[in-house]
Amino acid sequence: MTPNIAAAKAALSHLDIETSAAAVKAKSRDFFWYSPVLKARLDNVMADFVVSPRTEADIIEILKTCYTHDVPVTTRGSGTGNYGQAMPLAGGCILHLRHMAEVKEVHPGRVIVEPGCLLKDLDAACQAHSGQEIRMFSSTWATATIGGFIAGGSGGVGSCTWGSLRDLGNIIRLRVVTMEAEPRVLELRGDDLARVSHAYGTNGIITELEMPLAPAYDWVQMFVATDDFYDAAALAEDLANEDGILIKLATVFEAPIAKDFFQRVAPYVTQDTHLVALMVAPHSMDGFETFLRRRPAAKVIYRSDTAEWARKPGLVFEYGWNHTTLRALKVDPSITYLQVRYGGTAQIKLIEEMRDALSPEVLQHLEVMREAGKVVFAGLSLVKFTTEERLDEIIRMHEEAGAMVFNPHRYTLEEGGRQTVDDRQLAFKKEADPKGLLNPGKMISWDVPDWDYTRMYSYAKIREVGRS
Repeated sequence: MTPNIAAAKAALSHLDIETSAAAVKAKSRDFFWYSPVLKARLDNVMADFVVSPRTEADIIEILKTCYTHDVPVTTRGSGTGNYGQAMPLAGGCILHLRHMAEVKEVHPGRVIVEPGCLLKDLDAACQAHSGQEIRMFSSTWATATIGGFIAGGSGGVGSCTWGSLRDLGNIIRLRVVTMEAEPRVLELRGDDLARVSHAYGTNGIITELEMPLAPAYDWVQMFVATDDFYDAAALAEDLANEDGILIKLATVFEAPIAKDFFQRVAPYVTQDTHLVALMVAPHSMDGFETFLRRRPAAKVIYRSDTAEWARKPGLVFEYGWNHTTLRALKVDPSITYLQVRYGGTAQIKLIEEMRDALSPEVLQHLEVMREAGKVVFAGLSLVKFTTEERLDEIIRMHEEAGAMVFNPHRYTLEEGGRQTVDDRQLAFKKEADPKGLLNPGKMISWDVPDWDYTRMYSYAKIREVGRS
């Protein structure tokens, strides 16, 4: 197929369309530069034009037009993803959902919202309407959209209580438009949600979401310091297992992360301080304080409800998840990260093995999650990057020890996941995107069904700036 860019642009000129090189380049990028590997490969990727629909009818028209003219379409929200999910590898059209940001309905326990709504705005609307909040969100809460979170994320702040986005009940319904000669509008629930959640927009465009809510609280945000890393890890794990204490965050930072990379925290810690970031519901503070008294080695150095610091640190969750990497990058541009899933009854032993083998080249940053009701650690380890070969070796060391790595230095669904084909997503792409025009290059199983994953997949049709 040869895309007819000029014809598509002409047919869509009555919509909100941008064609200037500067605007198109800016909207062709996400936070792929967290990875030095992806930065080297994707830095010059660029679309041909950007269209920002205002309604679902606009999306249908855009997809139908681009289908007719064989133009690839890559959807995006705020572009806060870290894996090149929203990078238009084959050029074409960026479908920017910034105008579709309405919170349509708020009900007890659920909200109906358009995909372009910022997470912070969604939270604010739910709290103002009925004292509720979304169950989980990314650390980029202030700038990320709900559609981007569902299409590109897997969990976040709140996952210590509610699990991951793919756990049953964490998404209620998705409304999706297909890319065919005559686009269809589908309502997905239950098992069908896995077809498009965390699919990078490769097999349908989400136009509406129905998400569960929980009661909103003025969460008490804290930093707890210890002199021993395993005391910090045990504190976070044990607290998450206290069913009567409601938490929204439990994050562990190995020393010297807090001292070296957290500017507002640094005056209150030393190079040897291991830190735990917490969010606890106000009505659970009595239980938490009792819990903490049993751990005399741990000391609360910051509480948001007492605010004794001369300069407040800001939102505690903005030190966790991938904000940890962002803060480290601002201090040391050679830092990158890994996404590691530990889990199991011996997860602390596995973390200890990795720490003994790799610290300080790899510093442990752990996020507490629940998986099938069990408390597990997800690692967003900070890595001192030297070479791509060494990074691959570090990944192999984790895998050989029994840790699962979701590789953030790959831009495809399979390589960033379990390195296997997701048959549900592939089958739905064949149905919903028969020409393969939605976010091409991100689903290996569509391009090369027998790929063996022994080497990094390179999409052959990458269109870079300056190329036609």
